[in-house]
Amino acid sequence: MSPSVGFKKYELPPLPYKTDALEPHISSSIIDVHYNGHHKGYVNGFNNTLDKLEKVLKGEVTGYDMQGIVRNLTFNANGHKLHTIYWYNMAPPGKGGGKPGGKLADLIDNQFGGFDKFKAVFSEAQKSLPGTGWTALYYDTEAKNLLFITIENHFMNHYAELPIVLIVDEFEHAYYLQYKNNRNAYLDAWWNLVNWDDAEKRLQKFL
Repeated sequence: MSPSVGFKKYELPPLPYKTDALEPHISSSIIDVHYNGHHKGYVNGFNNTLDKLEKVLKGEVTGYDMQGIVRNLTFNANGHKLHTIYWYNMAPPGKGGGKPGGKLADLIDNQFGGFDKFKAVFSEAQKSLPGTGWTALYYDTEAKNLLFITIENHFMNHYAELPIVLIVDEFEHAYYLQYKNNRNAYLDAWWNLVNWDDAEKRLQKFL
């Protein structure tokens, strides 16, 4: 008897706040489309691709594109995981924004010369991203540095497995309904929502 074939599937995680909780900085309509449309689409896309891989392993399909399967798994896994970090990296006005504390604040002070300089250079990294994608702050576990990375395509590598501390979504669906072509205005507003407590918790996992 041959061993069974089966993979565990992703589930769409709950939002940590209501869809209107980030207003006025990010509108309820954007969160609704972004979460229930785009993020859910990544979860479904990953699970559907796993179904196809299972059929390949069972010999139920022929003429398949294995490289296409691999790329789809990578693309949708990254899309799902990066969005999950993005949602939890934000908090409603009054809870989000301000400055970090704890070890994250210490690293920022020691490596960047203070929060204002860090914010300026991280903002520059975000706004200099060509086209669309993500900009993230991650912790280099070897050198023990906080560093930036811009992600223009997330189907090529498993970026979501990096020790990401903080991330902002710069695809048009994250801001266009409210900010139109003014991506920089969205990025400026995003700072009012940063959940520094969540960023600190993420950092602590990598120390």
